[in-house]
Amino acid sequence: MMSAADRFGTHRVLSPEGALPQPADKIDNSMEIYDNEILIDVETLNIDSASFTQIEDEAGGDEEKIGEKIIEIVRKRGKMHNPVTGSGGMLIGRVAAVGPELKDRDLEVGDRIATLVSLSLTPLKLDRITEIRPEVDQVDVEGKAVLFESGIYARLPEDMTDTLALAVLDVAGAAAQTARLVDPGDRVLIIGAGGKSGLLCLHEAKKRAGVTGQVLGMGHSDASTERIIETGLADEVLQADATEPLDVYQLVEDKTGGELADVVINCVNIPSTEMASILACREGGMIYFFSMATSFTGAALGAEGVGKDVEMLIGNGYTRGHDLISLQILRENEKLREIFAGIYG
Repeated sequence: MMSAADRFGTHRVLSPEGALPQPADKIDNSMEIYDNEILIDVETLNIDSASFTQIEDEAGGDEEKIGEKIIEIVRKRGKMHNPVTGSGGMLIGRVAAVGPELKDRDLEVGDRIATLVSLSLTPLKLDRITEIRPEVDQVDVEGKAVLFESGIYARLPEDMTDTLALAVLDVAGAAAQTARLVDPGDRVLIIGAGGKSGLLCLHEAKKRAGVTGQVLGMGHSDASTERIIETGLADEVLQADATEPLDVYQLVEDKTGGELADVVINCVNIPSTEMASILACREGGMIYFFSMATSFTGAALGAEGVGKDVEMLIGNGYTRGHDLISLQILRENEKLREIFAGIYG
């Protein structure tokens, strides 16, 4: 091991000089760790939904080409940092070594963990890809990764499968932020409510808004809309294309009696949904853009362009205790657990 280095990982940035690891173009993915780093034997990557969708589209759905693109990104950048979407994902693996400066972490070699920081900043080296599961954005691999001193992680729970826990932990910030943002009596619109982050947000929105609130769950495909209905958590189920803002606005206006939503949670994995979120939100309301496909320039200028005074929150993937909050949702809600288990195993 080498002597302790910067806790945020800037010592591994190769270019540009002075950058932090996440926005960096390339980082050092050599697997000799520093005294304040953790080495992980990687088993599975959970690629960010927006990133996987972009790669899958570029590859024309060909799994071999998807794998080649992932390996190419990691080889060029030293991390799984999609240059188109700017996003990464997370991983699960087994602790291979813990730097001596981190011995107070109560973490031992052999512990199985999920990293709760993005793959877009995590030094990663892939030996090979063993399986690709496009339906759940997951890729089984053989390789190694490094977690910086500032990196956060969660031990994998014993009461659910690894793939199920990984799917939940990958989007843990969404539900935890929803719990913070929604108050009793609020009208809440969740765009992309049939996806994994959207489903977790439905639970928290219904729980926090209560019987005096109104939860609207919006899906696009028949399958995602059916999942929303199956949960029983949405007071109103909408099916619409979030890239068609006027259609969404008219639907929400109709279902809320013209009041629009107090809180809008955007969980979609495609671009150009900013204006649907803005138009559907009331004056003075809150929009939470959890989607990594969001253009924050488009959102800011779009709100200005239609004269809408709303607060807009960037989807921070980290909220204190977000892993515990999101795993607890599946323990509280048997129907949601059943839906997730059917998809992620």
